[in-house]
Amino acid sequence: MEGTKGHEDVMTVDVHTAKDLLGSGHHYLDVRSVEEFNKSHIDNALNVPYMFITEEGRVKNPDFLTQVAAISEKEDHLVVGCNSGGRSFRACVDLLNAGYKDVTNMGGGYSAWVDSGLASDKPPEELKTACKFRP
Repeated sequence: MEGTKGHEDVMTVDVHTAKDLLGSGHHYLDVRSVEEFNKSHIDNALNVPYMFITEEGRVKNPDFLTQVAAISEKEDHLVVGCNSGGRSFRACVDLLNAGYKDVTNMGGGYSAWVDSGLASDKPPEELKTACKFRP
């Protein structure tokens, strides 16, 4: 039953399940912009932006799959996250269609991670402001 993967093929988990997956050998792929990532991110995260913010608005990174392939294997277990879950969900569809076997979307993204108190010792309000990217 091979074919094009769609949104229904993406498995989404909450931040606590994602944390458990990361503790059991999964890699975290942060698909936020470099600016968002540099402000605050999950420990040991890999960063490959799914979208770029331009004067015309958000534009999909044309080299996204090539850049992911440079830092991970298609057999790697990946948890994919962004700021709120939208970009990572679309990135998961693209990764599944590119042949990645074990891709999981982190529902709620980094904002939910911060809200759940998983980010660090800093107050969530401080990180929350830092992880929001406003052009």
